[in-house]
Amino acid sequence: MSILKKLAGETVIYGFSNIASRLINFLLVPYYTRVLVNTADYGIVNVMYGYVGLLLVFFTYRLETGFFRFGSSSPELKEKTFSTTMISLLTTTPIFVTLFILFAQPIAELINYPDHTRYIIWFALIIGMDTLTRIPLAKIRLDSKPKRFLLVQMTNIFVNVGANLFFINGCPWLIDLGYEWPKQIYDSSRLVDYVFISNLLASAVMLIMLLPEIFSIRRIFDVKLYKNILAYVWPLIFVGIAAIINETLDRPMLEWLLDGTQEENQSIVGIYSANYKLAMLMTIITQGFNYAAEPFFFKNKERDDVKSLYGVVGQAFAFIGSIAFVGIMLYLSLALEILGPKYNQGGHDIIPFILMANLCLGLYYNFSIWFKLSDKTIIGMYIAIFGAILTLSMNCILIPKVGYIAAAWTTLTCYFTMATLAYLLGQKYYPINYPIGRIFTYIVLALGAYTISVYLNHYLDFIGKETLFINTFIFLIFIVIMYFLEKDHLFRKILKG
Repeated sequence: MSILKKLAGETVIYGFSNIASRLINFLLVPYYTRVLVNTADYGIVNVMYGYVGLLLVFFTYRLETGFFRFGSSSPELKEKTFSTTMISLLTTTPIFVTLFILFAQPIAELINYPDHTRYIIWFALIIGMDTLTRIPLAKIRLDSKPKRFLLVQMTNIFVNVGANLFFINGCPWLIDLGYEWPKQIYDSSRLVDYVFISNLLASAVMLIMLLPEIFSIRRIFDVKLYKNILAYVWPLIFVGIAAIINETLDRPMLEWLLDGTQEENQSIVGIYSANYKLAMLMTIITQGFNYAAEPFFFKNKERDDVKSLYGVVGQAFAFIGSIAFVGIMLYLSLALEILGPKYNQGGHDIIPFILMANLCLGLYYNFSIWFKLSDKTIIGMYIAIFGAILTLSMNCILIPKVGYIAAAWTTLTCYFTMATLAYLLGQKYYPINYPIGRIFTYIVLALGAYTISVYLNHYLDFIGKETLFINTFIFLIFIVIMYFLEKDHLFRKILKG
């Protein structure tokens, strides 16, 4: 089987779990925008999750990437690396969780939620359990067991969704039927709580499902190996922190920097976040690719044609990502209908920027693999820190002046800059044969198709079915052009790879 077709197959499975996860989370958007009738409540949900990603980096200290790096060399080293990294996390995670619980009140006051100490406790437990699942999930990926990965991920999703439905809809329904016991756990004024409790239950179930992998450790802690792993991953901690700053810290920053009251700002964050999630298809493609590609890159780093192979992978991602951008933007009017009236009042102007930003992020994942493969992670740290500084400075300067749209502009600027730097530095230290001309052509064609659609529908005053007809026509032409552009190039490389 072509190695690229194998990557594509695993990407489909990992992508399916990611698609299912993102799709169900996407379907939770209209659910939340209808049950959380106060837009500020949905803002609180997204602000809190903005902090979670940052804390996960500290809790895991990027040991899963260290596991991929050192565990991909041989079966024996894989088991030793697995045991060493798991013992490390099993030691530090309870300490971190305990500290967060003990200092829950000061932390709640620090982030301006003094009356919600329970959120800190719940998220300490969620993050702790999610931390302990990182290495087992990484091992499943390195062992090329995507079906096992899919089972765990899908169970996590369904428990989360089921718990949401039970607490938010099931309990009041049972109360209306005359049952008394749901009154002990249900309070209609605390719907946000049930969103977080559902996540807590889902994380607990996922941890239980991964106990066979956790208990399979050999109880070997190789000190020398551990020092090598830490030397490799410590720059990646900063990469991870920067990634979270770039990806999720815009929600808390909007709450901090907009000039309204806290509740008004939370309401804007809720609307911004709901529209942000409409760009989820690009995120699905990006994350599905990243799940499959990272172990793929490490396992095939000794191939003679590795640099050409990685170039084809990057080209294929850009090809699919460009098609996704055009498809989402041309049918955006249909997607906007699902948000509901309170969340569909503006906010959709961020979507083209967020889509293109995620396309740039996927290219960054491709272009930056060189510093992991060549053990030059410190250069990756410098790129990531520069991106984080760019994000923080642009948001601080622009959000007070132009509002929430500044966060979308900043996200695109950051990821484009990081992808460019990763490519240029990679060509110096670890040159990979990326077909940059063709990748650039895809993006230009995608932007061109979107621009034509905007022009025709706005200036010719098309509405309703006319808009869908012209956009479908544009999309089909775009697909035909992309096909004939690559039928004798990219497709042949994939079949032969």
